[in-house]
Amino acid sequence: MGSDRPVILDGGMSNALEDRGHDLSDALWSARLLRDAPAEIAAVHRAYYEAGAMVATTAGYQASVVGFERAGVPRAEAERLIGDSVRIARDVRDEFPGRLVAASVGPYGAMLADGSEYRGRYGVSASVLRDFHGPRLELLIDAGPDLLAIETVPDLDEALVLVDLLRELDYPAWFSYSIAGSETRAGQPLADAFAAAAVDRVVAVGINCCAPEDVLPAVETAVAVTGKPAIAYPNSGEAWDATGRRWTGPTAHTTSLASAWFAAGATYLGGCCRVGPADIHSLATQFRSDA
Repeated sequence: MGSDRPVILDGGMSNALEDRGHDLSDALWSARLLRDAPAEIAAVHRAYYEAGAMVATTAGYQASVVGFERAGVPRAEAERLIGDSVRIARDVRDEFPGRLVAASVGPYGAMLADGSEYRGRYGVSASVLRDFHGPRLELLIDAGPDLLAIETVPDLDEALVLVDLLRELDYPAWFSYSIAGSETRAGQPLADAFAAAAVDRVVAVGINCCAPEDVLPAVETAVAVTGKPAIAYPNSGEAWDATGRRWTGPTAHTTSLASAWFAAGATYLGGCCRVGPADIHSLATQFRSDA
C-alpha cells in the first residue's frame, strides 16, 4: 500500500449479489442475506479480493437493529447478524494476507428503504440519530473490523452526530458523503461537510455513491479543507429510482478517470453501486501497470 499507488477498495455488494441471482427487493436489501445466505456474502468478498481489492466493505450498510426488528427478526438475532457482517468478511480476509475489512456504517436513511440516503433531512432529532447509530457502531467494533466505513452520509446534521460518536469510540474510520455536484445530498456546502469529518482517527474523507463526474472537484475540496487523504468510490453513473427500486440511466463509470482522482489526493479508490469485480480488476490492473 505504498504512496506510489492507491489503496484499491471493493465495489458494490448489492449488485454483485444480484448478479449471483439474489432478489434484494425487500427493505433489508443485502442485509437479508446475512441471515439467509451468508456464504453468498462471503463469495462476493472473495471475488473482490481476487479482483485486486485490498479492502472488503462489509454487508452491514443496511443492517440495523431497528431494520431487522421491522422485518420480524428478534433483537438478539439482529445484534448477532450485525456482528456477523464483520465476522464473515474477516474469515475471507484471512485467506488473503495483508487485506483489510471495513465495517460498513450506512446512514439512517438506508434503514428507511425509501431513498432517503439520497436526500438527507430526515426530520428526526440528533438524539434519534445517536440512538440509532451508537449501539450499531459498538456491535460492529466488538466484531473486530480493521476500520469503520462511515459511508453514503447525505447530511451534515447526521455527520455531526457520527463524528461525535467516533470521538467517543476512538476507532479508525473513513468518512464518506453522498453528494450532488458541490453539495451534500441535503444541500450543504461540501467544504463544511468535509471539515466536520476531519477528526482524529478518521484516516480519509471523501465521497461515494455519486456520479463519477462529481468526484474530481470533490476530492480537490476534501484534500484542501482537511489535509487528509481523500477517498472516492462512485457508483456506475446511473440514478436510483426509489419508487421503482431500480437503477436507471446510462453507465458512466470508467477507470480512465481514476488516475486524475489519485493525482488530486484520493489515495483510497474503488466503486459503489453497480460497480462489480470486473471493474475493480480493471482499476487494480491500471495502477499496477502505472507503477
